[in-house]
Amino acid sequence: MVKFDELDLKILSELVNDANISVPKLSEKIEINVSVVYSRIKRLINQGLIKKFTLEINESLLGYPIRAIVGCNINSKQRDKILQRITNLQEAREIVEITGRFDLLILLSAKSLDDLHLLVSKKVAQIDGLTHTETFIEMKRQKLPYVSTMNIDSKDMR
Repeated sequence: MVKFDELDLKILSELVNDANISVPKLSEKIEINVSVVYSRIKRLINQGLIKKFTLEINESLLGYPIRAIVGCNINSKQRDKILQRITNLQEAREIVEITGRFDLLILLSAKSLDDLHLLVSKKVAQIDGLTHTETFIEMKRQKLPYVSTMNIDSKDMR
C-alpha cells in the first residue's frame, strides 16, 4: 500500500486542479518549503500514485465543440474487432468497458450535431458486432476537486 499523508493530499489536490503549476508556486500556495514539495512529488511519482501529468485540449477551438457519450451493447465474441474499429474512428476519444446496462461507453467529439448524427448512424452503428447504441450529448462538463474531498482514515495514511 502506498504511504501518504495530509500534505500529500494537499499536493495532489492542487496538481489535479492545475498540473502545470510550478513547484515554487505550488510551494507558496500550500505554504511548504520548495524542496519538501519537490521531494514529495518525486516520491508520489516513484510510488505510482501520480501516473502522469497530462494535457487537456480545448477541442472547441479545434472545431470539435460537440461531445457525446455512446452506450453500446456488443457481441462479446467480437470484442477485439469492435474495439479496434472504434479506436480507428478519428472522432473517438476514449473507450470505457463497463458492467450494467451497456458493455462499452465511447466518448466522441464532433464538429456539429449533423456530424455527430452521421458519425453515430453511419460509422458507429455500422460496426459489425454492435447490437445496440444509445447516444448522450454532453451539455456541460464540470471537473470536481475529488482529491481534496476524499475522506481518508488516518490509519490508511502510513
